[in-house]
Amino acid sequence: MKTIVKPTGILIMLMVLCTLPLMAQGAPPKTPIDGGLSLLLAAGGAYGIRKVLKSRN
Repeated sequence: MKTIVKPTGILIMLMVLCTLPLMAQGAPPKTPIDGGLSLLLAAGGAYGIRKVLKSRN
């Protein structure tokens, strides 16, 4: 009985381990940064630089 159980158990474990990567989902698509967001970042940077320069005077 042990001669049948051991190879069968090993075979089942190998099958389970081999199929796990096949069921995994890929990474979600990356979100592009549109023109609006880049304009907001540029405006925020300009505002920050202005505040720093004003505080030095």
